[in-house]
Order: sequence, then structure tokens, then C-alpha cells
Amino acid sequence: MSVLWEKSETWRWIVRKTRDSKPFFITFATICGVVPGVIGYCVMQLTNSSNPELETRLRQNARHESLVMAKVNQERLAEYLGELKRKEDTNDRYIAALKGQTLTRNPYVRIQPIPNQADKELKIDVKEKK
Repeated sequence: MSVLWEKSETWRWIVRKTRDSKPFFITFATICGVVPGVIGYCVMQLTNSSNPELETRLRQNARHESLVMAKVNQERLAEYLGELKRKEDTNDRYIAALKGQTLTRNPYVRIQPIPNQADKELKIDVKEKK
């Protein structure tokens, strides 16, 4: 990839100018950062529809799975924000996630391990035998 840049006379000129001139470097860096940001902002504004009719139509035509996930995410967010509001220690949530565990809603039993695949198969076999 650098071979393309090394042979380009324009690129060599930009490198020389940025090395020799601090104002050119600042201008070039600003252009490289601001121009893509402005273009991205304009694209987001043009593609973001704030049409209430479109939003209601999309919500009415949503799949059942999407509605269920939205409800679950809303409940989880409400639970998490409630914990933050009550200033509870939420570090155990992250510790449990790192260990592959999930938190229960019972405040006295905060961490519950995820059952192994063999345990699930054993429970299914026991249910089938009954």
C-alpha cells in the first residue's frame, strides 16, 4: 500500500509541505478531520427522517421479534437506570459477564451461573423419561 503513496508526486509534495510548514500541517490536518465530519453530518441529516407518520407505520409493521427485543431492552435499561439512581454497586454485573454468568432479578441471589450443555441434556432426558 505504501508503494502507491511513495510513487505519487502529489503525496510527496504534501509530505514535504507538512514537514516544512507548521501552518500547512495544521490546515491539512484540520481539512482531513473537518471535511469528512461535515460530509457525514450532512448525510445523516439528509437520511434521518423525522416524519411521525413514517415512524408509526414502521412500528406497526415491525416483526414480533423486534417488538419483544425492544420491550426486553427497555426493561433492562429501566432496571439498570434504577440501580444507578439508587446508587447500587453495579460492578458485579460486569464481573458476572466476564465469568460467563447472568444476573437474576432476585436481589438476594445476584449471580446465577449459566448451566452447562450437559446439564441441559440431562434435564431434557429426565423430563422425557417421566
